[in-house]
Amino acid sequence: MDLLDLTDFRAAVARIYLEPSDLAGFRRRRDELFARHPQSPVHGTAFTGLRYFPPNPDAVAEVAVRADPGELEIDTGGPDGAVRYDRVGVLDTPWGELSLWWIAAYGGGLFLPVRDGSCGTRSYGGGRYLTDTVKGTHGRGVQLLGGDRVRLDFNYLYNPSCAYDDQWLCPLAPPENRVEAAIEAGELAYR
Repeated sequence: MDLLDLTDFRAAVARIYLEPSDLAGFRRRRDELFARHPQSPVHGTAFTGLRYFPPNPDAVAEVAVRADPGELEIDTGGPDGAVRYDRVGVLDTPWGELSLWWIAAYGGGLFLPVRDGSCGTRSYGGGRYLTDTVKGTHGRGVQLLGGDRVRLDFNYLYNPSCAYDDQWLCPLAPPENRVEAAIEAGELAYR
């Protein structure tokens, strides 16, 4: 029943992202899911909650998506092998340029990994995700505004599953999604 549990976990993640709540309510619900669900990446540990930067209103930006076609393959190191991503466009953020990706696999989805100047000191060294819609993270970190504009809210940056447990394999931010500036928002390192 692990796959049914995983399906339930992903549905619960999507509900947390899609149902109305403020940032504090979102974080509380995420902690509850991580504490209780059998598919939680911290299940079976002495979980006391995720740690976050304080809410940061300066970590929100509305930016244009500049067309810049390209593709990328990331070897997951696991059973998925190399996964191909198509660049949706480049985002000129206050912290530096980031590429917004489309996962070019069955069903697809938006993917925005980020490795910033806080990674390795205060946040997870491999980087964090602002969205991975394949996993149900719709509408919080990356909101489509229409046309070629998006709203980025880095208060919703979160660690990939591999940040909690070495059993998980995760695609990390490619070189073009690494910025030197520290984005002091979102989830802190787990340990």
